[in-house]
Amino acid sequence: MTSHYPYPMLNPPAFRWNRPQPLPTDPKVHEWIESLDEESAKTLDWANVDVTLFGVPLSRSSISASGASENPHALRQAWKGFSTYNLDEEIDLSSLRVVDLGDVRQHVTDISICHQNIIQAMEAMRNHHPYTTPVAMGGDHSITAMLVKGWKKAHPEERIGILQLDTHFDLRSLEDHGPTNGTPIRNLIESGTIHGEDVYNIGLHGFFNARSLKEYADQAGVHYVTLKQARKKGVDKTVQEALSQLKQRVDTIYLTVDMDVLDIGAAPGAPASTPGGMQSDELFEAVRIAGQHPSVKAMDLVCLDPLRDVREATVKTGVHVMLSFLTGRIQRKG
Repeated sequence: MTSHYPYPMLNPPAFRWNRPQPLPTDPKVHEWIESLDEESAKTLDWANVDVTLFGVPLSRSSISASGASENPHALRQAWKGFSTYNLDEEIDLSSLRVVDLGDVRQHVTDISICHQNIIQAMEAMRNHHPYTTPVAMGGDHSITAMLVKGWKKAHPEERIGILQLDTHFDLRSLEDHGPTNGTPIRNLIESGTIHGEDVYNIGLHGFFNARSLKEYADQAGVHYVTLKQARKKGVDKTVQEALSQLKQRVDTIYLTVDMDVLDIGAAPGAPASTPGGMQSDELFEAVRIAGQHPSVKAMDLVCLDPLRDVREATVKTGVHVMLSFLTGRIQRKG
């Protein structure tokens, strides 16, 4: 890796599609997204870049066996099946400039080094081009704590809030479990990176959270809305209210989407997906609304294991989630 590549903790994408010039009249996503390499990094005009994508291929820190490390590659391959035009919103994403930076370097065996690399990668990105919207393709949910910590290192004066779409609290004890996919929100709270009251979790349901975790959430001041409650009010309205309340207290809202928030029938490739979860259209609308909000400055998508998937159902849903967020992002820009 030469010194021209701006991120010492990122490798250029190992897989990239050929990008036609000029773009076709009706481009596909794989034709539209640009890939950054060492040469293009020297001359890229970052002032014209809207969104930076990057992969975080880590899943060894997952409590349950997971191949989520393979997700960034799977998402990139699946781009070919999507148009940049969103018929529902009559929006063409191709007016956004989106650059794929590659993947955060991973250590073969040492999870702590992987986590430090993630922190440093996010910090470097924010210092190098602080006006783009970073979108991370995980990886298990442990990466969220590291990405937010990296953001905080780059912007120490900011108060950061979390909008979490998830079936689980992710508040397990760090003493018992370490920095796993079950502990990222507690990790952020107990490290002082965020305040508990600045977390809004939407999508919890069923028999998949221990009472002790609810009690910890209450003690820490975490805001949460069960999926049953959200559906009674409307998932879209619930998300809008959470964003409005966060905006009153924080400078930056970080959106984290755990794909296990979806019903197991809609997301067979999410290792911890369960019966009774969100339907895909509910999630698409939730992230689109989040993308519209000017305080939502970063997003990640985690816990998608393409090795467990059925006919790419979850991978394609993951791409759709990302594109729905970008739909909101371009609606915000307009």
